[in-house]
Amino acid sequence: MTRFFFFCSIATLSFLFFSCQKQAQEKVYTNVDQKLWGLFEKFEEEARLRGFDIDLEADGIEANIGLIEQQHVAGTCHYNEDTPNRIIIDEEFWMIADDNLKEFILFHELGHCKLQRNHREDAFDNGTCISIMRSGIEDCEDNYNSTSRIQYLDELFHPDKF
Repeated sequence: MTRFFFFCSIATLSFLFFSCQKQAQEKVYTNVDQKLWGLFEKFEEEARLRGFDIDLEADGIEANIGLIEQQHVAGTCHYNEDTPNRIIIDEEFWMIADDNLKEFILFHELGHCKLQRNHREDAFDNGTCISIMRSGIEDCEDNYNSTSRIQYLDELFHPDKF
């Protein structure tokens, strides 16, 4: 009887463990480099927190890490008829950037590809950029960090409030 109880307990725990593991897996994004899946999921989550129901997989947005020939360009979003909704993140940038900067660049490109946002060059009085949608050719300074992140993401999804 003890062996039977032990076997049932192990079987139940194993079932629960593997069931929970499957639920914790990341969402799959077709035609997106797997290294970007977590950030795609994070973008959808941040959108939900701000009242948007976004499904990047259903939208068919593609994203890859690859070589960008242009100097000082970390990411691009192609939204023309030839390559609609296709993001490329520069491979060299990806290898050296920290997680915060990776999020900043990918969210900027998703701002173009998904939210149809153009560049926004305004700055606060202290010289920091108002938006992560800045082009990088103006004088404002990026200030995307753990403290300012929420404000930047609020502006990304609700630019009319800023």
